[in-house]
Amino acid sequence: MAEQRREQADARDPGDGGQGAVERRGRRATPEEARAWEALVTTARRTVTDGLVVGTSGNVSVRVGDTVLVTPSGVPYDRLGPDDVTGVDLAGRQVLGALVPTSELPMHLAVYSTRDAGAVVHTHAVHATAVSTLVPELPLVHYMAGALGGPVRVAPYATYGTEELAGHVLRALDGRTGCLLQNHGTLTYGATLDQAYDRTAQLEWMCRLWLTASSLPGRTPTLLTEDQVEQAARRLRGYGQQN
Repeated sequence: MAEQRREQADARDPGDGGQGAVERRGRRATPEEARAWEALVTTARRTVTDGLVVGTSGNVSVRVGDTVLVTPSGVPYDRLGPDDVTGVDLAGRQVLGALVPTSELPMHLAVYSTRDAGAVVHTHAVHATAVSTLVPELPLVHYMAGALGGPVRVAPYATYGTEELAGHVLRALDGRTGCLLQNHGTLTYGATLDQAYDRTAQLEWMCRLWLTASSLPGRTPTLLTEDQVEQAARRLRGYGQQN
């Protein structure tokens, strides 16, 4: 995978024998940032456990005030510990840690600069990526599309890690909390890491559902209308235990 190979290369400093950067950059993490980093690593590891990424593909971020904690480039998530905290300010300047941030940083920062997001999850989920190669929008095969704001769009392809891709993603996210990236994967955001991750998992499940239903010869899946999905979305806003 080109993205994974480049992230692995980006993480190494030419002068350190390929062992990764050794000089800590910026300040130390606050207690709140340390707790957020622990939760971020747990979420990143979950993307691997649940089969949403392979190796070091995909990335996760969480916002703490004006700092964005983000998974570093090319480092397996099971090797990340408390001392590996990696963070940038909202302009992308590194303020925490020694490891190089993910190459997809422009995409994460674009979401934080334009949306009321507390966390962002990007994966290379198999079924979602497959759907991104077939249609410009995920067909309304299930009402859980309402949890993402409506029909899930596919952002046009652009090279990973570029401002061009970040722009495509923002347009696909208009009125939505998740989108597909053509021939690439998924991106969702939420107020919390748990919410962002749940939206990613729901998106992958809907993509798998549509692929499964549409694979039967001679049969076409029934689809919901946008009005039906909007009605479901209104009910979903009150779903679960309310504080």
